[in-house]
Amino acid sequence: MFTGIITDVGEIVSLTQEGDLRARIGTSYDVKGIDIGASIACDGVCLTVVAVGTDPRAWFDVQVSAESAGLTNIGGNGWFVGKRINLERALRVGDELGGHIVSGHVDGVAELTAMTDEGDSTRMTFRAPEALARFIAAKGSVTLNGTSLTVNEVDGVDFGINVIPHTKQVTTWGDVKVGDAINLEIDTMARYVARLQEWR
Repeated sequence: MFTGIITDVGEIVSLTQEGDLRARIGTSYDVKGIDIGASIACDGVCLTVVAVGTDPRAWFDVQVSAESAGLTNIGGNGWFVGKRINLERALRVGDELGGHIVSGHVDGVAELTAMTDEGDSTRMTFRAPEALARFIAAKGSVTLNGTSLTVNEVDGVDFGINVIPHTKQVTTWGDVKVGDAINLEIDTMARYVARLQEWR
């Protein structure tokens, strides 16, 4: 379980196809404190750590199944050596829940369709897959590339958010451009409310 509050920006160091895709991610985390089998959200995708090391810098390895690659922006050359990605370690009991409850199970890929500077912030518009758009509500929460963000407005399958300067500085949101594929996880509460309504 995660909160969508990014705690490090990692870098893809290497990618190896070994049946599944194996990715080595450079990090500023103290990898001595990362257990093999631990979960880390990588651009919002919950992945399992299979190795750690510190040569020449701290890194951890994860394995990405074909299904995970196909349902996220990892596949189709979305991840490449040198790419920066948002990282968040799993919650521990007693941690502050600063964002919202995030599972790390990406529901689909949204497209960044527009960006406009508004003061120091940047307003971004995204196009959600049609099957997921009904779960996105104005003033609700959404997870994009692992980041907990508040939805400003919704117009059909399009929705907008504001990214403040601090968020751009401590995440990869300062790197994005129009046309980028963005990992989207809808709010867990919205998912369950919709499911309950189906049984009415």
